[in-house]
Amino acid sequence: MIVSDYVNLIDLSDHPAQWWENVIRLGTEIADDPQKYAHSCDGRIMATLFYEPSTRTQMSFQTAMVRLGGTVIGFDNPATSSVAKGENLKDTTKVVSGYADIMVMRHPKEGSAKAAALTAECPIINAGDGRHLHPTQTLTDMLTLYKEKGTLENLTIGLCGDLLNGRTVHSLCKAMSAFKGNRFVLISTPSLRLPFYIKAILNAAGCSYTEADTIEEVIGELDVLYMTRIQRERFDSEEEYFKQKDVYCLDTRKMAMAKKDMIVLHPLPRVDEIAIDVDNDSRAAYFRQAKYGMYVRMALIITMLNEKNRPTELLIGKTHHTVCCTNPNCITCTETYLPRSFRGAKDTLECEYCDERVLRHY
Repeated sequence: MIVSDYVNLIDLSDHPAQWWENVIRLGTEIADDPQKYAHSCDGRIMATLFYEPSTRTQMSFQTAMVRLGGTVIGFDNPATSSVAKGENLKDTTKVVSGYADIMVMRHPKEGSAKAAALTAECPIINAGDGRHLHPTQTLTDMLTLYKEKGTLENLTIGLCGDLLNGRTVHSLCKAMSAFKGNRFVLISTPSLRLPFYIKAILNAAGCSYTEADTIEEVIGELDVLYMTRIQRERFDSEEEYFKQKDVYCLDTRKMAMAKKDMIVLHPLPRVDEIAIDVDNDSRAAYFRQAKYGMYVRMALIITMLNEKNRPTELLIGKTHHTVCCTNPNCITCTETYLPRSFRGAKDTLECEYCDERVLRHY
């Protein structure tokens, strides 16, 4: 077992639902009176390491820290850092964590945030690791649902677009399955269906879900429609991307089929999956959602900096020196010094970094 001396946010499931609810409750209070919290982080430093492009996540974290009275260091392009000289993840995060009180990281490799937390000297917040997880976007989504719908329970949530690669979708499914009565409608093409490991989580939680090919056939039953873009950067070829990219577009004709109180969410950026004229519909909540993201990140920073450090488990499985993760985008494939830690036994193992299921060969 490997533990961290700090309380990290790698995956929302690392914390009980009560912890999430406390963050959301504080986010609601901050949204109502942000000035009250203007000096909550005086003298504190946050490092933001963004190995991938970002607008909302990066800027909302930076704005959140500044509004709390703190300061920000870091980079938004690895080409301007020692990463361009070949520095590995461990060395970068180990050094930067010594400068900061808390560190926020986005990285294209799955499991990168957990890998960084193994040796970091401050708490780590996962701001997106490849196509794996995006827990702070999920907190944003949950605060939005709470503010817009008044509840996190008994909702029919439609998820549309790239459900295979969408880390926001994966994190939201995991989180909302913890609240009673929620049902999911999964709208995607066959090749972009929700991954098996997320379906397994829904099944284990006793959460109902159905799959659909079109928005039109299900929009009338939804309380929430969560649109996502087809992510060009997650495809191996341009040809495959262009086959998928224009399949789903929410327009005013489809909105006319929806409930009067349905809301539309989107983690943004939008490409062409929501028509511009939908912006004028009061049910379009995605710009409000982006602003809620700043408030919930303010709440998260306060919570994590005020929480007493305590040993937290990072790797609880067994190291298998002769087994490699079969996910080519797993952080262990490039950061080869990392312990190859897997949960499970016998023939089927599960990578502790990216949750990929690996068939063990003898």
